[in-house]
Amino acid sequence: MASTKLDEIDRKILAELQADGRMTNVELAKRVGISAPPCLRRVRTLEEAGFIRGYHADVNPRELGFEVQVFAMVRLQSQAETDLSAFENRCRAWPLVRECHMLNGEIDFVLKCAAPDLSTFQSFLTGELTSAENVASVKTSLVIRCAKDEPGVPFEVLEDRLAKLA
Repeated sequence: MASTKLDEIDRKILAELQADGRMTNVELAKRVGISAPPCLRRVRTLEEAGFIRGYHADVNPRELGFEVQVFAMVRLQSQAETDLSAFENRCRAWPLVRECHMLNGEIDFVLKCAAPDLSTFQSFLTGELTSAENVASVKTSLVIRCAKDEPGVPFEVLEDRLAKLA
């Protein structure tokens, strides 16, 4: 199901669930203007098609004691596909790495890391990340504060674009 094949109701369902994944199917159906049974069928179809990857609580890292958030820019010695995949697999195994994105340009990967304190992150940095196979260099930036943390996608931009195309 390509995004252009999603109808307005599907996009509304996705936008509503993105904003509040805990709402009941009855509430969701009311918000998007259809009855509950077809709403549930649409949600299941969106899940099966991969548009909905899961449902998660948005936890506050600092309230839970994760005082340190760091972005690590990683450059690898080799960008062969096997080496890229090996690094991605390694990142999946490191609990402090919360996000891993492969980039185009001078930096191969940017990692978003969360740690309870600077010493825990430093141990990870020196004991695991910089010493990992194929890592050429790592530059880190400590997050001072977050001005915006908006998960998902901006559905209003998609709707504006589709309205202009119509």
